[in-house]
Amino acid sequence: MTKDEERVEGRKGIERELKRGSLELIVLHLLAPGEAYGYEIVSMLTAETNGALEVTDGTLYPVLYRLERAGFVSVRWETPQRGVPRKYYKLTEAGRAELAALTLEWTTFARAMAKLLRPGRDGR
Repeated sequence: MTKDEERVEGRKGIERELKRGSLELIVLHLLAPGEAYGYEIVSMLTAETNGALEVTDGTLYPVLYRLERAGFVSVRWETPQRGVPRKYYKLTEAGRAELAALTLEWTTFARAMAKLLRPGRDGR
C-alpha cells in the first residue's frame, strides 16, 4: 500500500470512528420531531447531510436496539393492509434528556476542536 493509500485509509478510519461515536446522538436527533421507522431514519440522515453521512441498516439497527434497551426510545409495530409490518421508533422522556446531554457534550467538543483548528493557528 502506498503512503497516499494509507493516508486515505486512515481518514476513512477516523470518519468511521467519528460516525460510530455520534450515531446515538444522530438517531436521537432525527427522532426528536416524531416517530420514524428504520429506512426512514436512514433516508433522513442521507438527505439532511447531502449524503455526507450515510449508514446502512446493518449499522443503524444495533444502535436502535441499544437505545430501546436503554429506555431512550419506545417502539410500536404497524401492519399496513399491504406490505411488510414496520417498527416505529419514538423518543421517550429519558431519550429527550439523553439527547440534550449528548448535544451539550457534542457542541462542547466541536467548539473546542474548532478553536484548536482555527485558521492562522500555528500549532503552539
